[in-house]
Amino acid sequence: VAAALDIERWDLEYELNNVEHRTDLNGVDRLIVRRGQPFNITLFLRSGSYQPGVSSLDLTVETGPQPSEEWATRASFGLSSNTKANRWSAAVISPPGEKVTLSICSPPKAPIGRYTLSLGSSGQLRFILLFNPWCPGDAVYLDDEQSLQEYVLSQDGIIFRGSYKYPVATPWNFGQFESRILDVCLRILDTNPKFFNNPAKDCSKRRNPVYVSRVLSAMVNCNDDQGLLWGKWTDGYEDGVSPMFWKGSVEILRKWDTQQCQPVRYGQCWVFAAVACTISRALGIPCRVVTNYVSAHDTNRNLVIERKIDENGKLVASREMIWNYHCWVEGWMTRQDLPSSDFDGWQAFDPTPQEKSDKVYCCGPIPVRAIKEGELAFKYDAPFVFAEVNADVYTVMTKADGSTAEVTSVTLVGRNISTKSVGSDAREDITHLYKFPEGSDEERETFKKADHQNKLLLQKENQGLHLAIKVSPDMKKGCDFDVFAVVTNNTQDDKKCRLVFGSYAVTYNGVLGGSCGFKDLLNLELSPGAARQVPLRLNYSKYGPLVTEDNLIRLGALLHEYTSDKAVLEMRNIVLEEPQIEVRILGEPKENRKLAAELTLKNPLPEPLENCCFSIEGANLTGGNIISERLNGSVGPGEDAKVKIYFTPTHSGLRKLVVDFDSNKLCHVKGYKNVIIGK
Repeated sequence: VAAALDIERWDLEYELNNVEHRTDLNGVDRLIVRRGQPFNITLFLRSGSYQPGVSSLDLTVETGPQPSEEWATRASFGLSSNTKANRWSAAVISPPGEKVTLSICSPPKAPIGRYTLSLGSSGQLRFILLFNPWCPGDAVYLDDEQSLQEYVLSQDGIIFRGSYKYPVATPWNFGQFESRILDVCLRILDTNPKFFNNPAKDCSKRRNPVYVSRVLSAMVNCNDDQGLLWGKWTDGYEDGVSPMFWKGSVEILRKWDTQQCQPVRYGQCWVFAAVACTISRALGIPCRVVTNYVSAHDTNRNLVIERKIDENGKLVASREMIWNYHCWVEGWMTRQDLPSSDFDGWQAFDPTPQEKSDKVYCCGPIPVRAIKEGELAFKYDAPFVFAEVNADVYTVMTKADGSTAEVTSVTLVGRNISTKSVGSDAREDITHLYKFPEGSDEERETFKKADHQNKLLLQKENQGLHLAIKVSPDMKKGCDFDVFAVVTNNTQDDKKCRLVFGSYAVTYNGVLGGSCGFKDLLNLELSPGAARQVPLRLNYSKYGPLVTEDNLIRLGALLHEYTSDKAVLEMRNIVLEEPQIEVRILGEPKENRKLAAELTLKNPLPEPLENCCFSIEGANLTGGNIISERLNGSVGPGEDAKVKIYFTPTHSGLRKLVVDFDSNKLCHVKGYKNVIIGK
């Protein structure tokens, strides 16, 4: 007769298991394991000893508030001769005796989350189960160790902002293994409306990374739920902080947790994407942040952005916008819900609240390959993402008398789609994953499939007048510089035109501010083959007070030919270059040894900086906190702002120290230093 083991106590071998399961950066004070991979626990018997074939033990695992075998959130199993790959199982791997080592294995399709494990009637123990991208049977399996280091284990990264001609690398502290962050990520899953509506079903569906990603894309914004971040793109941020304030996800997640799931104010697209990346990596889904330059926001699904301008070439605001850039995330997973395994791999999902999907502000996941191939019927939200990288732009000018005229303007959306390279801070261009080469046969096939009629019509021929905008090599914030409109007459006739050349402060999502400089030439005459270069001076005294923290100026040139009544529009965004923060590490970087970061920034402006403050943060460097140092007094033009900030690293390895400088006139300048911490 089988005799139940009489267990006195147990050891969950936290350190051994967490290191084996690559979760030890979360700490080794509790059991955190990945699905589809065995973990070991040691049982100490009160009496008797383990005898193969005689001793028995009934084990039960449960997750969620309503565990059931029907939903695969509860499983009961006994001891087997060895662990099984496709179901919960346990095997004794120690010789007979008073100490029993159990190997326990979960199936690679088990729901992720918090579990209890009952050991017969002897007691219960708790553990956390995560996705396992190292396990071939897991839907998130990724067969490349360097990619896993980058997309799951790396706690910092680079997000690309700026413009497609001038990408700006912004450092970010993802911090997915910092103290309490995993708990906050699990709380987010337990706060989502689907959990409140049907907890049993929601917990069961957490076996599927497609489901979890879609939940995250809704929960990172707060538009329909108790989500994490409040998005704001206009007016001031007095009742919160500017989205530019953030250098990492840790403080945002902790703030939401401590303020009873009230949204943190404020975020914009790169903040939403970065926080979604942190949560995905924490749960074990390989994830990266992606930037799409010249990104279309198509509200009516016709794959065309209708852009309106006035007679001076100034954009008239509308719901359909071209964003200078837009960030989303990609998660790596299989798509068993789609007809072919060709669509496994990177899936785009977007937590920035733009349009509703299934009555909720969320977007994706959609296979990146489905976007490239124009498969717009695939789940989820393919038409919206397809438009972001492929929409056509149609420009109409409204004249003073109310009449309208079509304007020739070439704006290509979906440029230089970018992400951080694996193992380096370089920009990797992944446009080819989203689009076929411009003008290729495959591109035309894709547009046919997507019914993108506008793109199939051949580009209108150039009517002989060519307009371009050229810029100076040095466009540093604080300097005065020239930009140029270049008009070329490629016809055999004399041409008489009006040229309007304007510049406006603009936000990264395309909202225009005040004028930074304007020129109106009513009688521009060009003989056949002639070219004219018209300069426009941009003075700091004029643009300085107008530009936002995005440091962007929109240049627009409108050329109107009198005889044909035709107009040509050319636009370009320029990024004002900010000063570099020089970061010097003083002392030998070692675990648990105090270091100093000496931070220096030279004031490039022709006016003093007040209220200067440096702050730093970094995974395993600053104890999960932001450390700040204010400067007394002002920093004059050309002078250095300089501080020393002390910090103590807690883990060895390559780490990013992320730095921010803020003042009244120069806001949230970012910098970083890669530091190798020795043991």
